[in-house]
Amino acid sequence: MPKLIDLSKPIRFNVEDPWFMRVKVKHKPHRKARWLIRLVGLPFRLFPSGFSGWADDTIKKMGVHATTHLDAPWHYSPTVKGQKAKTIDEVPLEWCYGDGVVLDMRHKADFDPITATDVQQALQQIDVALQPGMIVLIRTGRDQYNGTRDFPNKGTGMSKEATQWLIAQGIKMMGIDQWGWDLPLKHMIAQAKKTGNKELFWEAHLVGQQEEYCHMEQLVNLGALPAKGFKVCVFPLKIVGASAAPARVVALIEE
Repeated sequence: MPKLIDLSKPIRFNVEDPWFMRVKVKHKPHRKARWLIRLVGLPFRLFPSGFSGWADDTIKKMGVHATTHLDAPWHYSPTVKGQKAKTIDEVPLEWCYGDGVVLDMRHKADFDPITATDVQQALQQIDVALQPGMIVLIRTGRDQYNGTRDFPNKGTGMSKEATQWLIAQGIKMMGIDQWGWDLPLKHMIAQAKKTGNKELFWEAHLVGQQEEYCHMEQLVNLGALPAKGFKVCVFPLKIVGASAAPARVVALIEE
């Protein structure tokens, strides 16, 4: 039996999350269902002994990018190389399971992008040659801020060149343990305004205009994994036509 490592953050309301990311879940106690069951036809006298009703829950608000999630090609652009981009329900399941590798980028400072050279050096350090179908996980250590007000504004981020390089090695699935795949959003906006360079904003995501790939954001617990020698399962909710979906991402380590 392999050891299972959960790489997904809990789904719950957190007041520190940005307003556009907050999750709202309504928990309905068992007793609430008693009257529903009665209304659909079962008399109280025929309720099973000790049966207090069933618990139920409703997700009242949750954006598909609000928690640990998988971005589909459709998120980056409506087309890839002139063809319609895949929505999350169209992402092949074969992309979602494979041999995993963790690249340690904790030495990268906030706002210092991860380069293709950084990725290549990290692979050399752990003696891994990437093969098509592998799943590459980028460990920045910024999951320590997950759930805090600082989370969206902390982190390094993948550069355009690093993302392109991974795709060129046959990598369709990759992920990171910070808020987003690119540099922090506010930083990108500020730099674009400061420099007047319209190519700075969302440069890694927009690789998806020309190359088909997926990435995960807001992973946690990458420090519990070895650098190599494990499998990764990344199965998103099958939301038809969606740009992303929450995913329960799990690593499997043979013991």
